[in-house]
Amino acid sequence: MEHKTIIANYITTISWFDGTIIDWVHAGRQYSMDGTNIDRFRDSYAYSFDGAITSANGEYAFIYQKLGTKGLLLKNGDLLREINRSYYCANVYEYPAAFITVNDITYLIHCPIEYCRLDFENVETGEIITNISNRDPLDFFHSRLEVSPSGKFLISKGWFWHPLDDIFIFDIDECLNNPLLLDKPKLRHNSYTEICTASFISDYKVLIGSSDEVIDDEEEHFPRNHIAVWDIETDTISTPVKVDVEFGNLFAINEELAWDTFKYPKIININTGEVVDKAEYFNSGKQRSSIVSRENLVQMVFDPQTKQLAIVGNETIEVFTP
Repeated sequence: MEHKTIIANYITTISWFDGTIIDWVHAGRQYSMDGTNIDRFRDSYAYSFDGAITSANGEYAFIYQKLGTKGLLLKNGDLLREINRSYYCANVYEYPAAFITVNDITYLIHCPIEYCRLDFENVETGEIITNISNRDPLDFFHSRLEVSPSGKFLISKGWFWHPLDDIFIFDIDECLNNPLLLDKPKLRHNSYTEICTASFISDYKVLIGSSDEVIDDEEEHFPRNHIAVWDIETDTISTPVKVDVEFGNLFAINEELAWDTFKYPKIININTGEVVDKAEYFNSGKQRSSIVSRENLVQMVFDPQTKQLAIVGNETIEVFTP
């Protein structure tokens, strides 16, 4: 891997856009890979925001507290409106939020009404288009939302009250046509082992990883602390492999490699479980779940286009390239 340090005084949030990194809280300060930076907008936002996502065209941004309830929806750096989620357990798990653009309309996917209910909000109008009668969501804490490369599927890497992590996958077009499908996920990996991490390799292939938690020792289950590839088109799982080290949040690079960020950045061969490269000198936190304590949470963002990983350091942005 390659490692580059970008000086970033007073850095607050980081989000990838078009091969650059933007701090939306500080006037949309944009950092290029050559170390230069510019303020794109006029306004900064004074609050304890530590998370940010950017729409595909860079027009909209959502800044939020990862372990809080407050967020701001921005358009070209200007405030559109405040966004909130339920207080319930908000201090222990990551705020669920993602953008998706369908038929030239951009939606913020989040949980504005109930912690367990996903909704699509038109960013321009504020209309929650999935707010229909007869919604009856499962008692699931949605978190770590991720959209597949072409925007076909949504994955929620959240948890049930035990607590146990699990992952749900939704067909976005189907859910927009029938919001009741947001209450019954299209796909769920039925395992008696906790599935604590997942990442889209492609629209139909998802890298998944298990923890050492087992719901029922008497049932057959996905092996503990293993990874595999889930083909959601055929609903089949590849032969799980044991990873050489402890792992946490995984980010798929391709069909062979993935980033892992538990303790330090490393690249894992997902077909063998072997660590092929690592940066043990750099702390990247100890997150292994949507449930996380503040001391184990480090600001980082993965770029699905370039496969780079950016992590906030001490007044720096550390960029790792596979």
